[in-house]
Amino acid sequence: MSAEVPGKVDGWRMAATGRVFEGRLPLAGMARLRDLLFDAEGSATWSATFGRDELGVSYVDVKVQARLPLECQRTLQRFELSVEVKQRYGLVRSEDDEAALPEGYEPLLADADGMEPAALAEDELILAVPLIPVCPGTEAVERDWPVPADEETRANPFSALAGLKKK
Repeated sequence: MSAEVPGKVDGWRMAATGRVFEGRLPLAGMARLRDLLFDAEGSATWSATFGRDELGVSYVDVKVQARLPLECQRTLQRFELSVEVKQRYGLVRSEDDEAALPEGYEPLLADADGMEPAALAEDELILAVPLIPVCPGTEAVERDWPVPADEETRANPFSALAGLKKK
């Protein structure tokens, strides 16, 4: 096991040796995620476990836990969303190999340039951020807006067309 965040690693070699990387990543160090957050306070606990399953498929299991500071779109206040993500990636050499992966594996193109396990953790956190962040427990604004009386009595502009259609 490793407590330090590795740079690029060869996913195929890591799977063959069964390596495990884990540690803490500061939210401030995740440039792509930082733009989605209210502020960059806090950190994420992550692990990347490489291995091969009983079918011989090379994989990496990514687990990430974090409390993401987001801005509620109802109240415009800061709140923390607790996130726990588990994802299994099947390593593939080309897009043609995706169909051969068993069910439950997400394809991950592992080329000769290597891969960054910490970037996978950041990707999972980005996917966990809701499209419209809303603080749990806030009331939804549901109201029936009455139609003004003059709009109800106003003539339909297409009523003349309906009359022509009948002729």
